[in-house]
Amino acid sequence: MTVATGSPAWERPARYGRWGRAVEPTQVDRPGGKSSLPPDEVLVEQLRAGDETAFRLMLDAWSRSMLRLARSFVSTNATAEEVLQDTWLAVIRGLDGFQGRASLRSWVYRILINTAKDRGRKESRTLPWTSLAPEGSGPTAEPTRSQRPDDAYPGHWCTGAGSVSWLMPEGAALAAEVRAVIAAALEELPTRQRAVVMLRDVEGYEVQEVCSLLEISHGNQRVLLYRGRTFVRDRLKEYLAKAESDVT
Repeated sequence: MTVATGSPAWERPARYGRWGRAVEPTQVDRPGGKSSLPPDEVLVEQLRAGDETAFRLMLDAWSRSMLRLARSFVSTNATAEEVLQDTWLAVIRGLDGFQGRASLRSWVYRILINTAKDRGRKESRTLPWTSLAPEGSGPTAEPTRSQRPDDAYPGHWCTGAGSVSWLMPEGAALAAEVRAVIAAALEELPTRQRAVVMLRDVEGYEVQEVCSLLEISHGNQRVLLYRGRTFVRDRLKEYLAKAESDVT
């Protein structure tokens, strides 16, 4: 079985949802309501049997989001691609050891994260995951704009914070610009914040899954998510305010 499968999944057009989120094939309804991947137990059996079609389906379903996540830990796209390649090789070699204690996707993502963190440490970019920001450091935007870490929706706008109303004569083009603003803001985040925001808001993982994948506490996850969301929303608000002023 080989990893190369033609055009990489992350180079293909994506569908977008919340915050420019690319919807992976496993999240897209197929004819008859079926997803592109079979249940884990079936997929694992196929992969262990050397089924290259099953492996290509998994590559297509997950490689785009895995590349984005790997990029959270390393400094260049080229390094992220190397991390992705190393991850898939490790998955192939380690399939016999998969015990099903977590979902196959979570198991693959854990391998990716560990590989990316190791590479990031070599680049002297990654801080220890057990540490938080310095004591007393506050959020990256004005606290009154968004909900606090202990609120129901940390990082979301507070009630009454107000939204920016703006005209959208070229909706598709502006939507692409918004995605670019969000992507640029994510790039500015510290590594830990970026990884948490990517997993929660881009990949759609639940709290417990993120804590398990990143080996952080629930409290750390809430603080990192709050600070990351607040920063991204601050950048987005600046862009929307400028866009509104440009059309009025």
